[in-house]
Amino acid sequence: MKSITIKGSKRESVGKVATKALRNAGMVPCVIYGGKTPIHFSAEEKAFKKLVYTPNVYTASLNVDGEKIPAILQDIQFHPVTDKILHVDFYQLFEDKEITMNIPVQLTGTSPGVLNGGSLRFTNRKLRVKALPSNLPDFIEADISKLKIGHKLVITSLFNDDYTFMHPDNTVVVQVRTSRNASSEDEDEAVEETAEAAEAAAPAATE
Repeated sequence: MKSITIKGSKRESVGKVATKALRNAGMVPCVIYGGKTPIHFSAEEKAFKKLVYTPNVYTASLNVDGEKIPAILQDIQFHPVTDKILHVDFYQLFEDKEITMNIPVQLTGTSPGVLNGGSLRFTNRKLRVKALPSNLPDFIEADISKLKIGHKLVITSLFNDDYTFMHPDNTVVVQVRTSRNASSEDEDEAVEETAEAAEAAAPAATE
């Protein structure tokens, strides 16, 4: 997973007066959890632009007074009116310790169901996975090139040895629903498939 570097300095005081002074100076008070003791530091608000205001997911390489600490963004607080960043919590990463993150899903291919007028429902744009930091993907690829009208892609189709999905196996990631403008070609095929399945499941008639 790609990483963004943020430079900061340790905070000598964590009181309300010192915190307010930091914010007035365009700095953001931060805390790193996960280690032996929490690390309090501050960084310029503009340093968080690429980490926060993006649909992508990144790890953070925190450079605090020269000490490099790999971490992930755990929590962020915004001002209710101005949307300025008020506080950021990070969680320190360790090479041998698994972590859980929400990873964006990237669709690939073209759905034949959509080409026939079906409606694509992208119900889970991010999926929660658990992995070692080195195995965290930038995104999860979901191939929709075989999705016809009435078909769906569930999470079992996306399994990967590098990480574990923290969702039930039947979780729907994306599906193609019927719409008013849908071509009858896919619908007829879906009906035929259903009929064939029902016929195969029915017991043979007795003479």
